[in-house]
Amino acid sequence: MATEPLLYEKKDHIAAITLNRPEAHNALTPRMLCLLADALIDARDDPSVRAILLAGSGGKAFCSGGDLGRTLPLLTGDRRPEDAWDERLLTDPGIMQASSLCDPQLHKPVVAAVTGICMAAGAELLLGTDIRVASMDARFAWPEVQRGLIPFAGSMTRLPAQLPFCQAMELMLTGEAINAEKALQLGLVNYVVHGPEVMDVARRIARRIADNAPLAVVEIKKTTQASLGVPPIEAFALEKEAYRRVMATEDAREGPRAFMERRAPVYRGR
Repeated sequence: MATEPLLYEKKDHIAAITLNRPEAHNALTPRMLCLLADALIDARDDPSVRAILLAGSGGKAFCSGGDLGRTLPLLTGDRRPEDAWDERLLTDPGIMQASSLCDPQLHKPVVAAVTGICMAAGAELLLGTDIRVASMDARFAWPEVQRGLIPFAGSMTRLPAQLPFCQAMELMLTGEAINAEKALQLGLVNYVVHGPEVMDVARRIARRIADNAPLAVVEIKKTTQASLGVPPIEAFALEKEAYRRVMATEDAREGPRAFMERRAPVYRGR
Protein backbone atom coordinates (compact mmCIF):
# COMPACT_ATOMS: atom_id res chain seq x y z
CA MET A 1 0.00 0.00 0.00
CA ALA A 2 1.35 3.41 -0.97
CA THR A 3 2.22 5.79 1.83
CA GLU A 4 -0.18 8.70 2.26
CA PRO A 5 1.53 11.90 1.02
CA LEU A 6 -0.06 13.94 3.80
CA LEU A 7 -0.81 12.91 7.39
CA TYR A 8 -3.57 14.58 9.40
CA GLU A 9 -4.38 13.98 13.06
CA LYS A 10 -6.52 15.83 15.57
CA LYS A 11 -5.87 15.28 19.26
CA ASP A 12 -6.33 17.34 22.42
CA HIS A 13 -7.41 20.47 20.51
CA ILE A 14 -4.37 20.38 18.19
CA ALA A 15 -4.56 19.53 14.48
CA ALA A 16 -1.22 18.13 13.27
CA ILE A 17 -0.56 18.23 9.52
CA THR A 18 2.56 16.53 8.16
CA LEU A 19 3.78 16.72 4.57
CA ASN A 20 4.83 13.12 3.94
CA ARG A 21 6.95 12.75 0.81
CA PRO A 22 10.39 12.59 2.40
CA GLU A 23 11.93 10.83 -0.62
CA ALA A 24 11.16 14.00 -2.63
CA HIS A 25 11.94 16.50 0.16
CA ASN A 26 8.16 16.87 0.63
CA ALA A 27 7.75 18.60 -2.72
CA LEU A 28 4.08 19.45 -3.23
CA THR A 29 2.14 17.50 -5.85
CA PRO A 30 -1.38 18.44 -6.95
CA ARG A 31 -2.74 15.69 -4.72
CA MET A 32 -0.80 17.01 -1.71
CA LEU A 33 -2.08 20.54 -2.30
CA CYS A 34 -5.67 19.29 -2.40
CA LEU A 35 -5.19 17.20 0.75
CA LEU A 36 -3.46 20.09 2.51
CA ALA A 37 -6.33 22.41 1.63
CA ASP A 38 -8.86 19.85 2.88
CA ALA A 39 -7.01 19.41 6.17
CA LEU A 40 -6.68 23.14 6.80
CA ILE A 41 -10.35 23.77 6.02
CA ASP A 42 -11.37 20.92 8.31
CA ALA A 43 -9.20 22.30 11.12
CA ARG A 44 -10.58 25.78 10.48
CA ASP A 45 -14.17 24.61 10.77
CA ASP A 46 -13.76 22.15 13.67
CA PRO A 47 -14.61 23.95 16.93
CA SER A 48 -12.55 21.43 18.90
CA VAL A 49 -9.34 22.53 17.12
CA ARG A 50 -7.58 25.44 18.81
CA ALA A 51 -4.12 25.32 17.18
CA ILE A 52 -2.58 23.83 14.03
CA LEU A 53 0.87 22.23 13.86
CA LEU A 54 2.50 22.03 10.42
CA ALA A 55 5.60 19.93 9.71
CA GLY A 56 7.42 17.89 7.08
CA SER A 57 8.47 14.27 7.55
CA GLY A 58 11.91 12.71 7.15
CA GLY A 59 14.03 15.27 8.98
CA LYS A 60 15.72 16.58 5.82
CA ALA A 61 13.07 18.99 4.55
CA PHE A 62 10.03 20.92 5.65
CA CYS A 63 9.10 21.41 2.00
CA SER A 64 11.35 21.97 -1.01
CA GLY A 65 8.58 23.62 -3.06
CA GLY A 66 6.14 22.56 -5.73
CA ASP A 67 6.97 19.35 -7.56
CA LEU A 68 8.90 20.48 -10.66
CA GLY A 69 7.78 17.49 -12.67
CA ARG A 70 4.08 17.59 -11.88
CA THR A 71 2.82 20.75 -10.17
CA LEU A 72 4.75 23.54 -11.86
CA PRO A 73 4.25 22.22 -15.42
CA LEU A 74 0.55 21.82 -14.69
CA LEU A 75 0.24 25.41 -13.45
CA THR A 76 2.19 26.86 -16.40
CA GLY A 77 0.18 24.87 -18.94
CA ASP A 78 3.19 22.77 -19.97
CA ARG A 79 1.40 19.60 -18.81
CA ARG A 80 -2.23 18.66 -19.31
CA PRO A 81 -4.32 17.38 -16.37
CA GLU A 82 -3.93 13.64 -15.96
CA ASP A 83 -6.17 12.80 -13.00
CA ALA A 84 -8.85 14.16 -10.68
CA TRP A 85 -6.28 15.84 -8.42
CA ASP A 86 -4.87 17.80 -11.37
CA GLU A 87 -8.36 18.83 -12.47
CA ARG A 88 -9.34 19.92 -8.99
CA LEU A 89 -6.22 22.02 -8.52
CA LEU A 90 -6.87 23.85 -11.80
CA THR A 91 -10.62 24.35 -11.42
CA ASP A 92 -11.09 25.01 -7.70
CA PRO A 93 -9.51 28.35 -6.69
CA GLY A 94 -10.14 27.51 -3.05
CA ILE A 95 -7.41 24.85 -3.16
CA MET A 96 -4.55 27.29 -3.71
CA GLN A 97 -6.05 29.81 -1.30
CA ALA A 98 -6.36 27.32 1.54
CA SER A 99 -3.18 25.33 0.87
CA SER A 100 -1.04 28.49 0.85
CA LEU A 101 -2.55 29.68 4.15
CA CYS A 102 -4.16 32.63 2.39
CA ASP A 103 -7.66 31.70 3.57
CA PRO A 104 -9.11 34.88 5.13
CA GLN A 105 -11.30 32.75 7.39
CA LEU A 106 -8.41 30.83 8.96
CA HIS A 107 -8.12 32.54 12.33
CA LYS A 108 -6.58 29.66 14.26
CA PRO A 109 -2.85 29.93 14.99
CA VAL A 110 -0.46 27.83 12.91
CA VAL A 111 2.87 26.70 14.37
CA ALA A 112 5.53 25.55 11.88
CA ALA A 113 8.12 22.88 12.72
CA VAL A 114 10.87 23.34 10.12
CA THR A 115 13.70 20.88 9.60
CA GLY A 116 16.14 21.15 6.71
CA ILE A 117 15.03 22.56 3.37
CA CYS A 118 12.32 25.23 3.32
CA MET A 119 12.26 26.73 -0.14
CA ALA A 120 9.96 28.01 -2.90
CA ALA A 121 6.40 26.87 -2.09
CA GLY A 122 7.68 25.63 1.27
CA ALA A 123 8.99 29.09 2.14
CA GLU A 124 5.76 30.62 0.83
CA LEU A 125 3.81 28.32 3.11
CA LEU A 126 6.04 29.30 6.03
CA LEU A 127 5.07 32.95 5.66
CA GLY A 128 1.44 32.06 6.35
CA THR A 129 2.27 30.52 9.73
CA ASP A 130 2.26 32.45 13.00
CA ILE A 131 5.08 30.91 15.05
CA ARG A 132 8.12 29.10 13.61
CA VAL A 133 10.61 26.66 15.09
CA ALA A 134 13.57 25.73 12.86
CA SER A 135 16.41 23.23 13.00
CA MET A 136 20.00 24.42 12.98
CA ASP A 137 20.47 22.99 9.49
CA ALA A 138 17.36 24.67 8.05
CA ARG A 139 17.76 26.67 4.87
CA PHE A 140 15.26 29.15 3.47
CA ALA A 141 14.89 30.54 -0.06
CA TRP A 142 12.46 32.00 -2.56
CA PRO A 143 14.31 30.85 -5.71
CA GLU A 144 11.47 31.26 -8.22
CA VAL A 145 13.15 34.11 -10.11
CA GLN A 146 16.02 31.76 -10.98
CA ARG A 147 13.52 29.53 -12.83
CA GLY A 148 11.64 32.24 -14.69
CA LEU A 149 8.89 32.37 -12.08
CA ILE A 150 7.89 34.69 -9.25
CA PRO A 151 7.17 34.05 -5.57
CA PHE A 152 3.41 33.79 -5.11
CA ALA A 153 0.89 32.44 -2.57
CA GLY A 154 1.09 35.78 -0.78
CA SER A 155 4.89 35.97 -0.63
CA MET A 156 5.33 39.33 -2.35
CA THR A 157 2.99 40.84 0.24
CA ARG A 158 3.97 38.85 3.29
CA LEU A 159 7.76 38.82 3.02
CA PRO A 160 8.20 42.64 2.89
CA ALA A 161 5.66 42.92 5.71
CA GLN A 162 7.57 40.47 7.90
CA LEU A 163 11.16 41.50 7.12
CA PRO A 164 12.90 44.81 6.43
CA PHE A 165 12.08 45.81 2.85
CA CYS A 166 15.64 45.59 1.53
CA GLN A 167 16.16 42.14 3.06
CA ALA A 168 12.93 40.83 1.55
CA MET A 169 13.82 42.24 -1.85
CA GLU A 170 17.28 40.68 -1.81
CA LEU A 171 15.80 37.27 -1.03
CA MET A 172 13.20 37.49 -3.80
CA LEU A 173 15.34 39.16 -6.48
CA THR A 174 18.42 36.95 -6.08
CA GLY A 175 16.71 33.73 -5.09
CA GLU A 176 19.65 32.90 -2.82
CA ALA A 177 19.23 30.83 0.33
CA ILE A 178 19.88 31.85 3.93
CA ASN A 179 20.67 29.60 6.86
CA ALA A 180 18.80 29.26 10.15
CA GLU A 181 21.04 31.70 12.00
CA LYS A 182 20.38 34.42 9.42
CA ALA A 183 16.65 33.62 9.46
CA LEU A 184 16.60 34.06 13.23
CA GLN A 185 18.56 37.31 12.96
CA LEU A 186 16.04 38.67 10.46
CA GLY A 187 13.08 37.60 12.58
CA LEU A 188 11.85 35.07 10.03
CA VAL A 189 11.73 32.34 12.70
CA ASN A 190 11.17 32.36 16.46
CA TYR A 191 13.54 29.59 17.57
CA VAL A 192 16.48 27.64 16.19
CA VAL A 193 17.10 24.31 17.94
CA HIS A 194 18.74 20.94 17.30
CA GLY A 195 16.86 18.89 14.72
CA PRO A 196 15.45 16.26 17.14
CA GLU A 197 14.05 19.05 19.33
CA VAL A 198 12.09 20.87 16.62
CA MET A 199 8.83 18.94 16.92
CA ASP A 200 8.92 18.90 20.72
CA VAL A 201 9.37 22.67 20.91
CA ALA A 202 6.74 23.34 18.25
CA ARG A 203 4.28 20.99 19.93
CA ARG A 204 4.84 22.64 23.31
CA ILE A 205 4.03 26.01 21.79
CA ALA A 206 0.91 24.63 20.10
CA ARG A 207 -0.09 23.03 23.41
CA ARG A 208 0.35 26.31 25.24
CA ILE A 209 -1.84 28.10 22.68
CA ALA A 210 -4.49 25.38 22.80
CA ASP A 211 -4.67 25.70 26.59
CA ASN A 212 -5.60 29.37 26.34
CA ALA A 213 -9.10 30.76 25.89
CA PRO A 214 -9.96 29.82 22.27
CA LEU A 215 -12.16 32.83 21.50
CA ALA A 216 -9.47 35.20 22.77
CA VAL A 217 -6.84 33.40 20.67
CA VAL A 218 -8.99 33.68 17.55
CA GLU A 219 -9.68 37.37 18.13
CA ILE A 220 -5.98 38.11 18.62
CA LYS A 221 -5.05 36.52 15.28
CA LYS A 222 -8.10 37.84 13.43
CA THR A 223 -7.68 41.42 14.67
CA THR A 224 -3.92 41.49 14.19
CA GLN A 225 -4.26 40.30 10.59
CA ALA A 226 -7.00 42.82 9.84
CA SER A 227 -4.97 45.66 11.39
CA LEU A 228 -1.87 45.18 9.24
CA GLY A 229 -1.34 48.11 6.90
CA VAL A 230 -4.43 50.07 7.94
CA PRO A 231 -4.35 53.56 9.52
CA PRO A 232 -4.07 53.51 13.33
CA ILE A 233 -7.54 54.96 13.87
CA GLU A 234 -9.05 52.04 11.92
CA ALA A 235 -6.84 49.53 13.70
CA PHE A 236 -7.91 50.90 17.08
CA ALA A 237 -11.55 50.50 16.07
CA LEU A 238 -10.94 46.87 15.10
CA GLU A 239 -9.27 46.25 18.44
CA LYS A 240 -12.15 47.88 20.29
CA GLU A 241 -14.66 45.61 18.56
CA ALA A 242 -12.56 42.55 19.38
CA TYR A 243 -12.34 43.67 23.00
CA ARG A 244 -16.12 44.06 23.15
CA ARG A 245 -16.69 40.56 21.76
CA VAL A 246 -14.20 38.89 24.10
CA MET A 247 -15.37 40.70 27.24
CA ALA A 248 -18.89 39.39 26.64
CA THR A 249 -17.78 35.73 26.72
CA GLU A 250 -18.01 33.23 29.56
CA ASP A 251 -14.29 32.54 29.13
CA ALA A 252 -13.49 36.18 29.97
CA ARG A 253 -15.22 35.66 33.30
CA GLU A 254 -13.67 32.24 33.88
CA GLY A 255 -10.06 33.42 33.48
CA PRO A 256 -9.98 36.01 36.31
CA ARG A 257 -12.20 33.80 38.48
CA ALA A 258 -9.82 30.85 38.16
CA PHE A 259 -6.85 33.10 38.98
CA MET A 260 -8.50 34.33 42.16
CA GLU A 261 -9.46 30.78 43.14
CA ARG A 262 -5.91 29.54 42.48
CA ARG A 263 -6.92 26.88 39.97
CA ALA A 264 -6.45 26.17 36.31
CA PRO A 265 -9.09 27.83 34.13
CA VAL A 266 -11.57 25.69 32.21
CA TYR A 267 -12.20 27.41 28.90
CA ARG A 268 -15.20 26.29 26.88
CA GLY A 269 -14.99 28.61 23.89
CA ARG A 270 -18.10 30.57 24.69
